[in-house]
Amino acid sequence: MKAVFLDRDGVMNELVHFPDLGVIDSPLNPRQFRLLPGAAEAIKLFNNLGLKVVIVSNQPGIAKGKMTKKNFEKVRAKMRRELGRHGAHIDAEYYCLHHPSAVKATYRENCDCRKPKPGLLLKAAKELELDLTESYVVGDSISDIVAGRAVGCRSILIGYWKCDLCKLVQDQNVKPDAIVPSLLEASRTIEREMK
Repeated sequence: MKAVFLDRDGVMNELVHFPDLGVIDSPLNPRQFRLLPGAAEAIKLFNNLGLKVVIVSNQPGIAKGKMTKKNFEKVRAKMRRELGRHGAHIDAEYYCLHHPSAVKATYRENCDCRKPKPGLLLKAAKELELDLTESYVVGDSISDIVAGRAVGCRSILIGYWKCDLCKLVQDQNVKPDAIVPSLLEASRTIEREMK
């Protein structure tokens, strides 16, 4: 079975600006979670194409003491509700909650599931019986592309060519199969390839 593996933050939903900390990060509570324009439409298109839609995302917020497990689950529930309102659904979610410098010792680990390592993809493929060589990874960072390439997936980077991104792609030799401005355009690219 074919799948599309999606990173979550910055691909499906908006990143959040925390002015007090001077950082842009994942939503830490359900009030901060907002789907990006076109994301639900894209996921519905994947659903209609018969692709399993699987989230594979590094989520170290709990490990870093920035959020609670309860809020993490509330964010997930809001995501599913918002997608459902648009007739779209996620088939499975795989998260790496670890971080090598976690403040919570139970999450302090140099694991195989934290992208760019492909552990989440391998686990999902085994549990859901997915053909990785027939599947796609869509993400907004080099680590998404590296993880996808490691297991033979086609890869699509959300973003625009920028000098710093061009240099990273060249230096790390991780050229994605496509670079598009949004998840919706990624879904259209995959739809064209499947015809």
